[in-house]
Amino acid sequence: MIDTAFLITAFVTLFVIIDPIGMTPLFVAMTQGMGTSKRRAIALRACITAALILIIFASFGEAVLGFIGISMPAFRIAGGILLFLTALDMLFERRSKRRKTQADEAEEEDDSDDPSIFPLAIPLIGGPGSITTVILLAGQKPGLEGLAWVIGVMLCVVSMVFILFLTAGMLERVMGRTGINVITRLLGMLLAALAVQFVLDGLRGFGLAA
Repeated sequence: MIDTAFLITAFVTLFVIIDPIGMTPLFVAMTQGMGTSKRRAIALRACITAALILIIFASFGEAVLGFIGISMPAFRIAGGILLFLTALDMLFERRSKRRKTQADEAEEEDDSDDPSIFPLAIPLIGGPGSITTVILLAGQKPGLEGLAWVIGVMLCVVSMVFILFLTAGMLERVMGRTGINVITRLLGMLLAALAVQFVLDGLRGFGLAA
């Protein structure tokens, strides 16, 4: 049976964490001057690589945590704190500046003009925030069915990243820098609330919250 509330929460959380809209201008900057076919190839390679990374962590992340003695409630609390810090970065523009720095460093270190694996796939799409999120979501719905829903939602969000990458130039012209900044801040506020919910769920697992 489909848990609509869980699917909505999973989609919103992953969408906010991966932030396809906020990432699009960086894709434009890193592929400036490239042809349409090369841009498409870079976008496809980045999204496939990030999706594979997230599938691995969604499938085996909790088992790895159990092997090293970390409980899911503890990981939920730690993950919630991490997501809250990410939300603060989005609200105060620190996240976009850090991503821009990572993109600039990648360009300086790599003359091949292929940013698909680094920094696009790692750490921009499949970074610590999204890895933490898929592990937390998979932990909320144990079993193959829950894992399948988490992976399905994640693939939907990554597909949106791919689509926005393909329309990056047009989107940037339509929304402008101001529009993208406004949406990023709204998503940051939503992420902060979701992060607090993760912490409360973790405390509830320890019996410390009602």
